Amino acid sequence: MTIDQNFLVLLLALLLDRIVGDPQWLWSRVPHPVAMFGAAISYADQQLNPASLTRSQRRMNGVAAIVMLLLLAAAAGFVFSRFFALFGLAGILLETGLVAIFLAQKSLADHVAAVAAALRGEGLIGGRAAVSRIVGRDPETLDEPAVCRAAIESLAENFSDGVVAPALWYGVFGLPGLLVYKMLNTADSMIGHRSEKYIDFGWAAARLDDIANWPAARLSILLIAAGAWIRRGANASREAVRVAMRDGGLHRSPNSGRPEAAMAGALNVQLAGPRVYGGVIVAEPMINNPGRDMATAADIEDGVLVFYASCMVLTGIVFGLFLCFL
Repeated sequence: MTIDQNFLVLLLALLLDRIVGDPQWLWSRVPHPVAMFGAAISYADQQLNPASLTRSQRRMNGVAAIVMLLLLAAAAGFVFSRFFALFGLAGILLETGLVAIFLAQKSLADHVAAVAAALRGEGLIGGRAAVSRIVGRDPETLDEPAVCRAAIESLAENFSDGVVAPALWYGVFGLPGLLVYKMLNTADSMIGHRSEKYIDFGWAAARLDDIANWPAARLSILLIAAGAWIRRGANASREAVRVAMRDGGLHRSPNSGRPEAAMAGALNVQLAGPRVYGGVIVAEPMINNPGRDMATAADIEDGVLVFYASCMVLTGIVFGLFLCFL
């Protein structure tokens, strides 16, 4: 597929994902590709990460596992790409549908907006239940502002690794790049956390995921700033960049703090801070500490508006690139 066709597919996929999202009627009948990635990762974990191994053996096996998984994803992307190329316009449409599956604009916004709707309709109990579907922290420890912060943080972080990064890696390397990224990102979410079982086996997956998300996290700052300018004006846009540059490194992740800080600046709210995962307190400084400390359901809704405007800017950039290479 030529460069202009790649950008055409990406443009159409962004539009399709924005309109259709993640249709549950489909995934209730057939397995989602990410679920198949998860099954492959689970199999590698079961076969290569027994408790009897030493830490160095686990780390070596983890490196071998992620290399094999990424090669498998790259091979699948290459085969699909060559297969779709045989069918001309129909192939472009088929590839568009596949790429759209790995984007998360509408599904992410819907899940985050549902938190605001639950808070308004059912109060704190409803908000906790809704936010527990998108974050891993203990919901019973969250008051209403903490529920709102969690939803906004998830929106900003997943804008980077659920929208910008897949679009970026598809734009650069086509289907192989997209599938490799999604395999890596799925592996990081499953085996990349710092638990006794995965601190060594998941080390390579976590480090490679940090590298793969580095450019998208920085690009997300500019996209969120552009979205903030569209929805909230020039001052919000400037604050998004300023807070991202100042506080983006406060997060324990080398990448997640960048879009979270940009969104915090755009909305003038505090994000992050201490929170509880599995009964364990994770102490982190507040991002945008001078901002408002009482995030509300209205802030979630404003964040979704900024998010959609940022997605629109990304789509516009892809359209411009398509015209440049046409």
